[in-house]
Amino acid sequence: MLEGKKILLGITGSIAAYKAILLFRLLIKAGAKVKIVMTEAAKNFVSPLVLSTLSGEKVLVGLFEEDTWANHVMLGRWADVMVIAPVSCNTLAKMASGQCDNLLLAVYLSATCPVVVSPAMDEDMWLHPATKRNLALLSHYGNTIIPVEKGELASGLVGEGRMAEPETIVRFLQECFFRTSELAGKKVLITAGPTYEPIDPVRFIGNRSSGKMGFALAEAFYKKGADVFLVTGPVNMHTKFVGIKVTHVQTAQEMYQASLAEFETTDIAVLSAAVADYRPDVVADEKIKKKSNELDIHLVKTNDILKSLGSVKKDAQFLVGFALETNNERENALHKMQHKNADMIVLNSLRDANAGFGHDTNKVSIFSRNGEVVELGLDTKENIAAEIVKNIIHATQG
Repeated sequence: MLEGKKILLGITGSIAAYKAILLFRLLIKAGAKVKIVMTEAAKNFVSPLVLSTLSGEKVLVGLFEEDTWANHVMLGRWADVMVIAPVSCNTLAKMASGQCDNLLLAVYLSATCPVVVSPAMDEDMWLHPATKRNLALLSHYGNTIIPVEKGELASGLVGEGRMAEPETIVRFLQECFFRTSELAGKKVLITAGPTYEPIDPVRFIGNRSSGKMGFALAEAFYKKGADVFLVTGPVNMHTKFVGIKVTHVQTAQEMYQASLAEFETTDIAVLSAAVADYRPDVVADEKIKKKSNELDIHLVKTNDILKSLGSVKKDAQFLVGFALETNNERENALHKMQHKNADMIVLNSLRDANAGFGHDTNKVSIFSRNGEVVELGLDTKENIAAEIVKNIIHATQG
């Protein structure tokens, strides 16, 4: 999402300025082109030499340096977005009042690109009415404020005022400014993770799905501009993007109900969850005690979510299922696509090393109704998800 994007990084005089080094590295790693502007006060907290060495470019501090003029107007027009991180209480006040006594402020006032600020200060300064007024003015001017975090502060106190972590700032930029528009206006439903079918208050029937593939798909669709609704079983994961709407469920019946409720207004549905095929017919109210050598549990079928959605699918809707097979993989996947009225099936095989449940990598085959088959070799689940989304866009938009 940040590949080739031009980002102007401003650094002001705050103890949190050390985080700017990691922020810069993350932006570069994401493929962005970054130029750095600092205030004189910022030099007390982070060395321009360190930053210039990392960036391979001169770090700009003053309007006039070594008999040259830093063209603040062109800097403000070069960038796709200007990020000031950290912005100190002092610089925040100057920005709000329109002061222009250093290069960073001159660039800010002449910038034609969006401006994002990530404040950093002690809690009492953060909560002061003057700071709140200055933040309100900056927002009114059209700037974007990244919320501060709560935690240990330079004063030794614990409270609000910490600058957002560099990873948070990068995700914020991706989400707010650099999502693409291929799927803008499209609603995408994703199911992810396992389901847990209770036996008693303590035990359940489940599986080893981690949810990683489903979450990667949700984020891949979101990066393409879609409105993403993620229905997830019990997993130890969180989405990177706050704009993804997440519904947490436990059982197959809960996932069925949540999916059915969203499907009518969905454009694309991808059912990657590992849903239980059977559940206990009766759930004990109390923990089952070990009384004999055998315990019989009568199981009944759960609702087939893919088949149910396929039975009500409209022509304009695109339905994708996942199949995890241990034998006759291709035949079973094709039968599933036809029998359940899916438009596409993504096949996993437990025969493939480092693929499927629990792994950070995957290897899949994509079967489409038109007979096309796409084989994706072992790769990270993020990259596999991006390729699946690419194939879905191709199938739905030509």
